[in-house]
Amino acid sequence: MLRSLIAQLTGRPNRLLAFDEVKEKLNLRGSVYRGIQRVPLDHIIGSVNRYQDFDRAFLPIHRHMADRWIAVGTVLFQEANLPPVRLYKVGDAYFVLDGHHRISVARTLGWQEIEAEVIEVRSRVPVGSDLQAEDLEILHEYEEFLERTRLDLLRPEANIRFTIAGGYQRLLEHIAVHRYFMGLEEGREISEDEAVAHWYDTVYLPVVKTIREHGLLEDFPNRTEADLYLWIMDHLYYLREAYGPEVNPEIAALDYAEQFAEHPIRRLVNELRRAVEGMSALPPMEGKPRI
Repeated sequence: MLRSLIAQLTGRPNRLLAFDEVKEKLNLRGSVYRGIQRVPLDHIIGSVNRYQDFDRAFLPIHRHMADRWIAVGTVLFQEANLPPVRLYKVGDAYFVLDGHHRISVARTLGWQEIEAEVIEVRSRVPVGSDLQAEDLEILHEYEEFLERTRLDLLRPEANIRFTIAGGYQRLLEHIAVHRYFMGLEEGREISEDEAVAHWYDTVYLPVVKTIREHGLLEDFPNRTEADLYLWIMDHLYYLREAYGPEVNPEIAALDYAEQFAEHPIRRLVNELRRAVEGMSALPPMEGKPRI
């Protein structure tokens, strides 16, 4: 009850994830039996069929579960052997097939790991143990983006993550425009794979390198390189319209960070600087010294 109340007050979710929902959103396909392993308990974040019976910390929600929970707790406390739990593994996250009460009691007793029989289900997109239900829509978009572009096959090191919905659709538009101009420049039909790889190497990656070299993400807490890439490219278009085509992505990136930093201290400094600049640009008031 206390965890539920805290979740309501903070707006942070307190429920287990439903495996079927994750499977549908991420288009999971294929599985591999991984055998018996030691699994971190805090990486178990969902269930196949009992996600409404336990909260995110695997505390039981319903009173009728008390007898079963106490019985399992007694056995574990006495260090008697119990069979391994059964889990699905998706990325770094796990979902319970069997053994909910054992996991619940083990976490309450302060265990860090539990023995589990693991079946890994392949995901095309990376999945972390901090996955929340609200992340699934963006991950669904990412899966569709990879299905369309094959970027994970063309550039396996690529990891384009957004915090905002709609980002991957805009990347598809960027790639389509890039492909069009590549065709004009080279006078031939450009394959989609070639356009995707060339866009990543010559457009996306240079902007990301600028973001990293100048530490621009520090001024945008809780955002990603992909978020910043989109905003910088929009800003680049604006600057070129205003000042001409000689404006390059690095200039646009630095100017964007200077003007729109979300970090509280940097934002305050920028606002004060702009205020001072605005005041110094005002004509002097009659009878009063100019600031």
